[in-house]
Amino acid sequence: MIIDLIDDEQYLEASHTKIIEDVIELTAKKLGLSEQSEVDISIVNNETIHQLNKQYRGIDRPTDVLSFALTEGDDDFDFTMEADDDFAAIPEHLGDIIISYQKIVEQAADYGHSFERELAFLTVHGFLHLNGYDHQTEEEEQAMFGIQNEVLEEYGLTR
Repeated sequence: MIIDLIDDEQYLEASHTKIIEDVIELTAKKLGLSEQSEVDISIVNNETIHQLNKQYRGIDRPTDVLSFALTEGDDDFDFTMEADDDFAAIPEHLGDIIISYQKIVEQAADYGHSFERELAFLTVHGFLHLNGYDHQTEEEEQAMFGIQNEVLEEYGLTR
């Protein structure tokens, strides 16, 4: 996986960056994604995520994580490429995950677990949304949360 982490305010320590990379890699492996898949992850403040939440979802409050998938919906075009195509080496960009640093801190305290566990949870949660997972129905929730729990357990970040 190619992970572009954007942390302009330098909220995260090196160990936190490693957690993000590791849980994305583990989740990608479970989903059978190409090693050439790419994702952008931004760590922002509550004000920024509030603006994005209002603009894109019509919800006027900060949230913990937003996912913007680039491959959502039905495409009218076939973008598949032949193996010998010059562009075949270009990674598939899955989309962007935006995570509120303040929400990580708040929710870790509210749920009684570590900052690291909440960071990993929100990262995996957002990444699964990029890959078509949702939790609108009970069946969808079971599938999505099942993978989340599996990844967090394997990584050693349980509640």
